[in-house]
Amino acid sequence: MSLINLTPEFGRLESQMNRLFNDYFGDLHVASRGHSGASRWKPVIDVHETDKEYLVNAELPGVKKENINLDLHDNALVISGEAKQDNNFQEGNVYVQERRYGSFSRTIGLPNNINTDAVSAKFNDGVLEVTIPKAEEVQPKKVEIS
Repeated sequence: MSLINLTPEFGRLESQMNRLFNDYFGDLHVASRGHSGASRWKPVIDVHETDKEYLVNAELPGVKKENINLDLHDNALVISGEAKQDNNFQEGNVYVQERRYGSFSRTIGLPNNINTDAVSAKFNDGVLEVTIPKAEEVQPKKVEIS
């Protein structure tokens, strides 16, 4: 998994590359980020790598933990669920509606060197944090010839 360094001089290039990557490899069933009513949307994410693990943070403001699904399959992490609209605004006129509602989905490709049995997740203050440990590397073994 290769990521672009987020230094200021690469910020614009990084943004353009991420947009290209997401448009090409992103979940094909996800609509673009519109601000209109109930639709499909993609949460914004950060992906970090350390020596021992990959960390994925997804912003899911206003989404309840029980409305989030997290699946690992085919070397991909899929974050999906639904943000339900508040029923307090059923009457009257709507002048501004920028919050996202409806189904969401985000698929993140993962490298082969992960330990799927030890993946963990926590949800706090509208941010889902997924920790994906790296698998221990298989060390080459010298075979004695007899």
